[in-house]
Amino acid sequence: MMEYIGATGVPVKFESVPIKNDIDFHFILSFAIDAIPSGKHQNGIFSPYWEPTLTPESVKAIKTAHPNVKALASLSGWSIGEKVLRWYNSRKPNKWISNAFSSLKSIITEYHLDGIDIDYENFPKQNSTFAYCIGELITLLKNQSVITVATIAPFYITVNPYLDLYNRYGDVIDYVNYQFYTDKGRIADGYLSTFALRAHQFGKEKLLPSYETDGRGIQGDAFFDALKLLETNGFDVNGVMIFSADVGDSNGYYYEKKSQEFLLNSTSNA
Repeated sequence: MMEYIGATGVPVKFESVPIKNDIDFHFILSFAIDAIPSGKHQNGIFSPYWEPTLTPESVKAIKTAHPNVKALASLSGWSIGEKVLRWYNSRKPNKWISNAFSSLKSIITEYHLDGIDIDYENFPKQNSTFAYCIGELITLLKNQSVITVATIAPFYITVNPYLDLYNRYGDVIDYVNYQFYTDKGRIADGYLSTFALRAHQFGKEKLLPSYETDGRGIQGDAFFDALKLLETNGFDVNGVMIFSADVGDSNGYYYEKKSQEFLLNSTSNA
């Protein structure tokens, strides 16, 4: 189970989210950004911009209360305030990697994190350094035992740069949190078609179906109909990604609860 948290300014807390003890639950703190509030890039020097209620102490506390919980930092996201963020092609890629490693190691240590999620969502026309910089960064963080898990979060516009990354560095990427809610499918059959396409591109073993609680994409129990349809068509539902916990309180964390129940009862995980 993957869930983004802390991106919208809502004072959300980890302990509010229901967690089943038999589920591997990954909180994805949103976001760590290598830019200052004006949007000016910092060449790989990251700072945490997630909701201030998500303190290092609260991360440690939720992991102590639930040993099945891990916490990741998601990198970049769509924007900082009103400023849209874009991947920056550093003139010295190895300097970007060095800066990113050092700054993220500091954040990961301070916040008791277990990994990173890659969520750059805008790219220049000449996207020449993304796969190399991110792939080498993940490799270095894992080789130095700074992290144990790494995920990526492509969507339909960013498939190509993420495919380049995945094809070159897939061995150090643990899950693909594809943002299916950005596609047009709002019924189970459409969700199945899109999932089949992305499974062909990224492989089905690491691909997680996803749901957005803010209203994009498939909605309501149609999502769980889609999960059942995936299973009957030969896809193992190895997990679920939700964006995001920030609005879960408004619906009693219905989708978090039902997703975990589905996974516990899934034939894929029997």
